[in-house]
This record gives sequence, C-alpha cells and structure tokens, in this order.
Amino acid sequence: MKKLNVAIIGQGRSGKAIHGVYFKSDKNVYFNVKYVIEADESRRKLAEQEYPGCIALATYQELFDKKDVDLVVNASYSDMHYSIAKDLLEHKFNVLNEKPFARTRFECDTLIKTAKENGVNIYVFHNTLYAPYYKHALETMKSGVLGEIVQINIYHNNFSRRWDWQTLQKKAGGNAYNTGPHPFGIALGLLDFDEQTRIVYSDLKSTCLSSGDADDYCKVLLRAPNKPLVDLEVNSTDPYCGGMIVKMQGTNGAYKSGVNWFEYKYLAEGKNPPKALIEESLKDADGNPAYCGETLVWEERKGDIEGNAFTVGAPAIYEEIYYNLTEGKPMTTSPEMARKIIEIIETAHAQNPLEMKF
Repeated sequence: MKKLNVAIIGQGRSGKAIHGVYFKSDKNVYFNVKYVIEADESRRKLAEQEYPGCIALATYQELFDKKDVDLVVNASYSDMHYSIAKDLLEHKFNVLNEKPFARTRFECDTLIKTAKENGVNIYVFHNTLYAPYYKHALETMKSGVLGEIVQINIYHNNFSRRWDWQTLQKKAGGNAYNTGPHPFGIALGLLDFDEQTRIVYSDLKSTCLSSGDADDYCKVLLRAPNKPLVDLEVNSTDPYCGGMIVKMQGTNGAYKSGVNWFEYKYLAEGKNPPKALIEESLKDADGNPAYCGETLVWEERKGDIEGNAFTVGAPAIYEEIYYNLTEGKPMTTSPEMARKIIEIIETAHAQNPLEMKF
C-alpha cells in the first residue's frame, strides 16, 4: 500500500494534538507527513523532530510549487479556514478543513463549488459523526425499540472559564462555532440531515465566564417535518453535566448515553397490554376515587462504549479519505452535511447578535 503525502497547516491543539497524534499512531498506515506549515519557529523545529523526514515551512503559500502533496490538513485558526482552503483549492490541492467548515453558508457553498471547478476534493473533519457513541445512539433509534422518538436532548455542557482566542467573535470563536459542530452534527444526524431542519428557538449569550466577546451559552431547539424536537445545549454554565449527553424519549421507552456509556429501557414486548379507555370517574373497590396506576414491565440495557471521536473517529475519517482519493470510494460525511451544520450555527448567530468588543 502506497502512503499518500500530507501537509499539515498549524501545530496548535488541533494540528498537533489531534491530527498529529493520529499521524504518529500505529493506526496510520495511509499517510506520510511531508510538510508542516507553522508560523512559530520553535514549533517548526519541533515538528521536524516529531515527523521524521518532514519539511517545516513558515507559510502555506510555500506549498504552491510542491508537486508531492496529496492532501492538505487545514488546522489553522477558525476564521482562516475559508480563505486558506479556497486558496489551496484554486491551486488544485485536496483539502481537509478542521471544523468549523467555514463561517457562513455562502463560504461553504463557495468552497464546494471551487473544489468541483478545480477537480479536487474538500473534506471536513467531523470526527464525532464517526464516534461509537453517536453511532450507538443512531442505531438504537433506528432499531425501533424505543418506538416513535418524540424528543431528543443533546447536552455538551460543563462549567469552565476560557481566555484564549476561542473566546473572540472575530476569530469565529465561541461555543457554537468551536464546540457546536459536534453536538449540532449529532442532532442533524439523528434528524437524517433533513434539509428542512429549522431553528424554532435560539439563545446565545456571552457571560462573565468568558474573557472574550463570543458566546459561551448556546441553547437551540431544532425541528424538521415529521421528526422529533431536538433540544440542544452547548453551555459553559453547567457544572453538573460534565461533557456530552444524548437523551432520546420515545413512545416505547427512553435512551441516555455519554461518550463511553449507555443505558436505555423499553416496554417488554407482550407484557404491557393496552388499557381500554374509561370515560367515567375512576374508583376503587370501595368506591373511593382512584388514579390511573400500573406496574409496567421493562426491558433494560446498560453497557460501556469503547473508543471516542479521537481514538476511533479520527482514524475512520482518514481511512475513508485515503480510499476516496485512491479508489473513489464515497465518504460517510459530505461537505454538504458540514454546510448544514454551519447553516444552523450562522442562523443562531443572526438571531442573537452579540456586541463585538475586541
């Protein structure tokens, strides 16, 4: 198997601690890190030590005369994803954008169009859509064991203070753009990425917990025709949640999961016959008022979920990219799906304009 050559733009948390970790792992049998682009000189020196044989460059424009690059990983600042990706696509490079895909629907559409016009591919790193906990929730819902799903709750909450560039609107920071693509992607996935999905309520706030001016409180309700209501939160004001929680309420039971565990209960088949409607006032054997009461028979399931968006999701998406580039095999996630995620986030921001202070 011939390895493909990769160039990584950025050696911050994403470029180094997510993509870099994958490329240096035993799971990477597909790619060779040929170039690293990083403005910081000390990080360039470190990259050449960590990726044997790679060449560190100061700017991504230095890639333009390189003919041995099969894929560019764009792990730059969030506000630079669009401009850098567009430039690379116009120079006929295949590009993998970190999330967020871009800032607006227009930018997403432009990148998709530019890739097609230049005969190259644009990918988006939505590793959560490959994560075992998302797949488990989706499979449980589609199994029908919970009956008709009435409501879905997705929480990606904690209690935390931040003071880095991710708290700035001008950097496309904030919970919605930074963390949001993960839970919003799960929400849209559970709604089959229905193009008619719309926001029915949204609230974004920048609280005193953030040193910047971007949102750290995000509440959104989503609705699609003939689909369950999705209640979604990405908040930094909840010390009781502690990460990602997915809940589904159905007509036959309910489901709850975190990143590495799940539990659900549903009515045991054939053991809970329907009750005939009684229109008169209910009373007991002595004629006293009575209330509807019964002991339901449940089936319950609990267990652990192995792996997460990084240990499983990242290798899965890179494997798909490899076979998409070499054999034309389709991707599980598409840039159009990423565009829908950005559409929701952009709309929430439009509905809740925040004061720009920096």
